[in-house]
Amino acid sequence: MDHTTHPDNGDRLYFRQLLAGRDFATEDQMARQMVNFVYLIGDRETGDAVVVDPAYDVDGILDVLADDDMRCTGALATHYHPDHVGGSMMGFDIVGAAELLERTSVPIHAQHDEVGFIAEVTGLGDGDIVGHESGDVVTVGAIDIELIHTPGHTPGSQCFLVDGRLVAGDTLFLEGCGRTTSPVATPLRCTTVSTTAWPRCPTRQCSTQATSTRRSHQLPWGTPDATTSCSCPAPRSSG
Repeated sequence: MDHTTHPDNGDRLYFRQLLAGRDFATEDQMARQMVNFVYLIGDRETGDAVVVDPAYDVDGILDVLADDDMRCTGALATHYHPDHVGGSMMGFDIVGAAELLERTSVPIHAQHDEVGFIAEVTGLGDGDIVGHESGDVVTVGAIDIELIHTPGHTPGSQCFLVDGRLVAGDTLFLEGCGRTTSPVATPLRCTTVSTTAWPRCPTRQCSTQATSTRRSHQLPWGTPDATTSCSCPAPRSSG
């Protein structure tokens, strides 16, 4: 059984977590090296779904959707790094958003600060990418996904809030906050709310599959108080 998350039978929300190199892209050396998650979010009644961070194996991702009787109607990018949207990285060419648009004509949603970076690394035109402000909502069927700007890992990094689930991209790693040592990284202070943060532990060895946090005060992103709780060995940063 793969380590994905399936919706409850009575739940209209379609939500799956896929680990690149294990749940798809199993023959991709780079995918097996890294710890990158792809998320599928959609409306089971309409069959519409969006792909969060399409990378490594577009055909494999679309096959998962097809097997679930879902279809891709858009993509969401957490940030511009090639292991999340495709491009060249560490001597590897990673399939991603550009290849997705070759197979289906759908919008790519990103924070406006990230549009130029995504276009540069993927070869897409600015017109292929829809730029957003923090707080914008992308609706898939009847499912609302709130886009939350979380600069730090990159200037235009964003998280996605849907039905109490926060898809964090590289803003949050399993063992802590995303690194902010990139030349274009920016500082961030934020107030978190009661929610369930993803990614979850990919090995299922820890007692907490996803981290529930509640904070009423401001925290500098990167302090120990803002980390997830997982007893598993720290994965490689997906950068």
